[in-house]
Amino acid sequence: MTRKPGDNDDWSVPRDTSISPSLADVISARWSRREFVRAGALLSAAVSLGLTSQRSSAAKSPAVGIAPQSRFDFTELKRVTGEDHAVAAGYRADVLIRWGDPLFADSPPFVPHHLTPETQARQFGYNNDFLGFIPLPARDAGQLRGLLCVNHEYASSNLMFEDFSWLTTGWISEMTCGVELAAHGGSVVEIEQVNEMWRVVTGSPFNRRILGFGTPMQLTGPAAGHQRLKTQVDPGGTHVNGMISNCAGGITAWQTWLSGEENFNGAFMGELAEGHPEARNHAIYGIPEKFYRWGLFYPEFDVSKEPRSPNRFGWVVEIDPLDPASTPKKRTALGRFKHEGAESIVAKDGHVVVYMGDDEKFEHVYKFVSRDRFNVEDRKSNLDLLDHGTLYTARFDADGSVHWLPLVHGQGPLTAQNQFDDQGDVLIEVRRAADLLGATPMDRPEDIQPSPVTGKVYVVLTNNDERESEQVDAANPRADNVFGHIVEITEERGDHTAKRGRWEILIRCGDPADDDHGAEWNPTTTADGWFGAPDNIAFDRTGRMWISTDGNDDSDGLWGVETEGPLRGTGKAFYRAPDGAEVCGPCFTPDGGSLFLAIQHPGDGLFSSYSSPGTRWPDFIDEMPARPSVVVIRKA
Repeated sequence: MTRKPGDNDDWSVPRDTSISPSLADVISARWSRREFVRAGALLSAAVSLGLTSQRSSAAKSPAVGIAPQSRFDFTELKRVTGEDHAVAAGYRADVLIRWGDPLFADSPPFVPHHLTPETQARQFGYNNDFLGFIPLPARDAGQLRGLLCVNHEYASSNLMFEDFSWLTTGWISEMTCGVELAAHGGSVVEIEQVNEMWRVVTGSPFNRRILGFGTPMQLTGPAAGHQRLKTQVDPGGTHVNGMISNCAGGITAWQTWLSGEENFNGAFMGELAEGHPEARNHAIYGIPEKFYRWGLFYPEFDVSKEPRSPNRFGWVVEIDPLDPASTPKKRTALGRFKHEGAESIVAKDGHVVVYMGDDEKFEHVYKFVSRDRFNVEDRKSNLDLLDHGTLYTARFDADGSVHWLPLVHGQGPLTAQNQFDDQGDVLIEVRRAADLLGATPMDRPEDIQPSPVTGKVYVVLTNNDERESEQVDAANPRADNVFGHIVEITEERGDHTAKRGRWEILIRCGDPADDDHGAEWNPTTTADGWFGAPDNIAFDRTGRMWISTDGNDDSDGLWGVETEGPLRGTGKAFYRAPDGAEVCGPCFTPDGGSLFLAIQHPGDGLFSSYSSPGTRWPDFIDEMPARPSVVVIRKA
């Protein structure tokens, strides 16, 4: 998740949270019961080619007087800022691909002072966020090769355009709007490792740009063809011409890429006619936000001309990187909200479960359970698994239980009496449906991911500075929560399709040395190891958890976090972003030897501009602007 340049409210939409009960009276009881440090848990680690430890230890408590051994065996990075990035000693961080780099044999060279929609459509997009890796068969023995799937979340216009002005809109034109839309969407990039170094395979037949406007997509699932998805350009309500504001996502067991549309409200301008039936729905999603001015030239982004158009955005898009000619599909069964991620896992019985967060203050946690089972023998039979199933939202109770509430038309309050005439209405207005069911309003749920080793599910809650003292509850225990926290869910019987489970808070972020922060970490966490504003999660192949951040005043980065054993709740700093940037999309190769990171909006800050950025990373050339990039980290 990112913020508008110079804005601190994270595109928030004020919500009425009074519909869910307050749990303020049980907070202290819940916290007193929680065990923060647990001994006797598994501290195993498997051998890898660089980023995982070769050490393993028995599942027992450490002997008295012997300090427990961290599973993260690197020397911790110091908490300092700088125009360049930094990584722990013994590792190297190399730039793999930058904004504007060529993807195709006919890609034009990157000329930053002469951007056009046509050139941007043939180059790597802007503000790379989610990263997913799909292995390909090696051409030579010992070679690693794969497809990197990349979301391009938004356009930092102040850093992209030479004539940008904070004071006027005179720089806005059909050209600049076209460039912004071409910079959105996503990229599929073939990469290969040669002589221990990763490189882009320019001109690969797998390489692909998916655009904010200009890439045909299909709406599928229960809401496809719904009256509220029909527009003048698509009277059938089944096709959309692009995807926008794609933040995090996931890679499925059948090797497709799930890309979540997040802050889509910023794309729309114009005003609805008085009394329009979509007025309440648009208000709940913060439409029109009017961050971009695309509606001046593209009627799809002007609600006065196409009032239903916003309903066609805010979905999870499934893309098949292995078939460059395939049509991306917006899977409406997974619900419409500000999708930060869409991480999936195959449950014990073969059903596919997708965990998702709605990245807004006071919004909810979701999971989708497929109707049909994953077929390991037939990839093609899995390609539409996500069109049928049940969407659930979470209620976190004070006794430590979590309940998954089905969002099904006709059940509970989801009836015509509350203006839900069918399942399409429920999915288009998921936020209102979840409110009516009594789902717990959370502190900006972003990435949600199950551990491939323990099966526990981790919910990253970035922050919520709007929560008042009377609104705190057990799962969101701090008013004015500017640092965020991480919730751990253990599904009942270890079954991801279960309708209930247990939850507890793993860490409360912030500086544990400052009582005003209300932070809580394992006491072994150092002054460099704590962080705020957790954003994305990744697990390496041994089950260690890594957290990237977005919103720390003293630079964002990547931290290892212990989740088991006596060091549970300990953070350790591994990588630091350049000034103004956040770190997104941590992603490991299957062998654990390489780690990819997305570095977004480097050089950004209050009144930063193309000519005066906070840094000119990664090129450090006066004529070259700061460029969002993908970094790959390996042992030095």
